[in-house]
Amino acid sequence: MAQFSATVYQNEFLPEGGTDVHAIVSVTCSGAGSVSAAAPGQAGEVIVVDTSGSMQWQGVQAAQYAAAAALDQIPDGVWFAVVAGDHQARLAYPTGNAVTMAQMNPQARMSAKHALRNLYPDGGTAMGSWLLAAAQLFDTVPGLAKRHVILLTDGKNEHETPDQLTRAIETVRGRFQCDCRGLGSEWSVAEVRRISEALLGSVDLIRSWEAMPQEFAEMMQQSMARGVADAALRVWAPQGAEILFVRQVAPSLEDLTARRQEINPLTGSYPTGAWGDETRDYHVAVRLPAKSVGAEQLASRVQLVVGEDVVAQALVKAKWSNDTMLTAQISPEVAHYTGQTELATAIQEGLRARSIGDDATATAKLGRAAQLAKEGGNAEALEHLDKVVDIEDAATGTVRLKRNVDKLDEMALDTASTKTARVRK
Repeated sequence: MAQFSATVYQNEFLPEGGTDVHAIVSVTCSGAGSVSAAAPGQAGEVIVVDTSGSMQWQGVQAAQYAAAAALDQIPDGVWFAVVAGDHQARLAYPTGNAVTMAQMNPQARMSAKHALRNLYPDGGTAMGSWLLAAAQLFDTVPGLAKRHVILLTDGKNEHETPDQLTRAIETVRGRFQCDCRGLGSEWSVAEVRRISEALLGSVDLIRSWEAMPQEFAEMMQQSMARGVADAALRVWAPQGAEILFVRQVAPSLEDLTARRQEINPLTGSYPTGAWGDETRDYHVAVRLPAKSVGAEQLASRVQLVVGEDVVAQALVKAKWSNDTMLTAQISPEVAHYTGQTELATAIQEGLRARSIGDDATATAKLGRAAQLAKEGGNAEALEHLDKVVDIEDAATGTVRLKRNVDKLDEMALDTASTKTARVRK
């Protein structure tokens, strides 16, 4: 049985008249893998591979190998399907005219791999239709507790309007999780990130055809290890208080604030998706009515809920004091993740400025990003930044833009911008 625990990191002391309380709530899950193995029939997987004309025969063949590698990681009993996506969605497996999913067993695995050989490059790209097709497939197996999609594209969504893609995303929001991968340099990170963020998944770059099978296998392994099908963060704040934001800050940045679902006037629920054996950190910020020195108050109660069961709880507190030694301190955890959030923003704004030729803004933003990465111990971010700028002094944020930058290196920096380094204890 999966076990959860929660720990709060904060400075609970506020000066007289102070209102804003910030806390990092760290939630750890253990034992989730055994739950996944015990209930394979409650899990569903849909693999969506881009077969548009831009993939060419070599790319489609690589997608065949990648999908086969993912199929090898699906245990017997799990429901699955494979969709070929171009300017429409075609069911590649199960074969036949019916829209349905298959339950994995050795024969189904062999038949699905055989069906992959029939994939061919043709047409354009319409990711919204791919998402709608995945939702339709999951609807054919109503009892599924966990629904997960792997989506691969190598291009921009040029065969649907932005509004069509938006409507498709909103139609499937909450119906499954989706991990997205972009192949090569012709897709839009911002466009695919819209999908992954809305559907509680990840986005990343696959540089070459050769890297696809391993990436697909790892994504499917991670999905199969998420034995808790669905969970939510439930945040209560007292009467008169305002929840400023709720953000996941590790292992990646996800702003959950807009996902709030009202439980009652004082409590909101924020979906977090499926869990494996892992730790996730959340930054919760609450604005309280100001109180006089000596007052104490519960600022927030943060719970992780699976179904209707509260499986972990953390209390965020506030105490008003006139002792500046207490009130001036900033929690190291809060400071660290505030910096990591600023780092992601600086990278994305810097790359955006660079793309339109605003070198001054790009240099300032990416310099600040290098400084924040150095301060936060984010070695991965520094490594990616080093391929886009010459870092003269990371500690001061002194950088120079490189004149000739591989577009793949820019995209790698962009996709990695939301991956955070854990706070150093």
